[in-house]
Amino acid sequence: MSSPKAVLKQIEEQAIEFVDFRFLDFRGKWHHITMHVSQLDEASFEEGFNFDGSSVDGWCEINTSDMFFVPDAATAFVDPFMAEPTLVLVCDILDAATGKAYNRCPRGIAGRAEEHLKELGIADEAFFGPELEYFIFDSVKYSTAAHKVSYELDNQDAAHWNSDTDKDALSHGHLTSVKGGYFQLAPTDRTQDMRTEILKVMRAIGIDAHLHHSEVATASQNEVGSVAKTLKVKADETIASKYIVKNVADMYGKTATFMPKPLGGDNGSGMHVHQSLWKEGKNLFAGEQYANLSETALHYIGGIIKHAKALNAFTNASTNSYKRLVPGFEAPTILTYAERNRSASIRIPASGSEKAKRIEVRFPDASANPYLALSALLMAGLDGVENQIDPGKAMENNLYDLSPLEEKELSHVCGSLDEALKALDEDRDFLKRGGVFDDDMIDAYIELKKEEVERLNQTPHPVEVEMYYSV
Repeated sequence: MSSPKAVLKQIEEQAIEFVDFRFLDFRGKWHHITMHVSQLDEASFEEGFNFDGSSVDGWCEINTSDMFFVPDAATAFVDPFMAEPTLVLVCDILDAATGKAYNRCPRGIAGRAEEHLKELGIADEAFFGPELEYFIFDSVKYSTAAHKVSYELDNQDAAHWNSDTDKDALSHGHLTSVKGGYFQLAPTDRTQDMRTEILKVMRAIGIDAHLHHSEVATASQNEVGSVAKTLKVKADETIASKYIVKNVADMYGKTATFMPKPLGGDNGSGMHVHQSLWKEGKNLFAGEQYANLSETALHYIGGIIKHAKALNAFTNASTNSYKRLVPGFEAPTILTYAERNRSASIRIPASGSEKAKRIEVRFPDASANPYLALSALLMAGLDGVENQIDPGKAMENNLYDLSPLEEKELSHVCGSLDEALKALDEDRDFLKRGGVFDDDMIDAYIELKKEEVERLNQTPHPVEVEMYYSV
């Protein structure tokens, strides 16, 4: 953990000239402002810097626009992509009127969730390990004009559309089929060096990245994994990881996306979230119940299942998310749990020790704001522990093989972002405990996300033209 003194010393020793201050909006995108190092001193880490918060979607109005961003010394790293030596500091947002944490700041919500955990006395730490899946493409084109709605993605590794291409540069022949990309070797896997570079850059800035591989879908779907950390730290690392993936891909002349379902008819990208609770160095999820879980872990699962539809508003935060959450593409849509079962929405991974005992929530994706998604998952799990919510019986069979009648009788995740927002509106009290979330923040988030739903609903789709033009 760096201190302000340590940061200033690092700046001096590494001859850093610029500081880049970053903070996250509701949608999960980093905003930044760069200053000369002469503007940073120890007081900056307490007083912060004034900025216009009304320019951030979903935040304050222009008549109450003054806010402060306050850098966190513990987040310091040297940006690996900027030409001039630039130190990055992730910031929290303060309300200028009160001098307190801004209630709509996602990072502040994550901090309050961790404080709430300790205040409850259930545990003193919650660990999270999101798995980041993403696609690499050679090009992306799209149009949303009034007379033309279309998109086109291309990748040299896609067999089902490039095996007979006229483009010489895309005709190398070592191509992946639909759902044929998992664990491929070169020359079929042509992103090995790029993924290795991503992992090296992540480690260089302090993220304990430890694996990478090609994923199931065609067209260079990939995954990079890193060691689980506490909630706010891991959310910081998740945003930094996405930044690194996109910029390394750009350096290779490619384009990376964390969009959950960029391709129809193939697997989408998820963000499976491993999690566990710890107290005084002991893993509270290890026990003697089902799959060697504790009652605490089972109740935690019960809380997530109970509140899953409201959670979807944060864990699956895009309209595109629900094109992934459909049967047939390894998307876990049924709200149940089981040991080792990847068709269940919550899996208990095999583990060789008590320290490794954890649960894996499989429905989230990386369109989520990680501060909000991880905080909401924690709050749902804690509600389950506090109220001893029974998760029901584990389902160990392959849920993708259920008959339509059997599947209809089970609970599912939401089928659309609109449904998720309605569920959040109706089931929000568990999020407000301990002042972690509040109604103002939740209402603002719902309003912002409804704009995305309405824009999509009001835009004619190429499939609609195909189906209805001749009606």
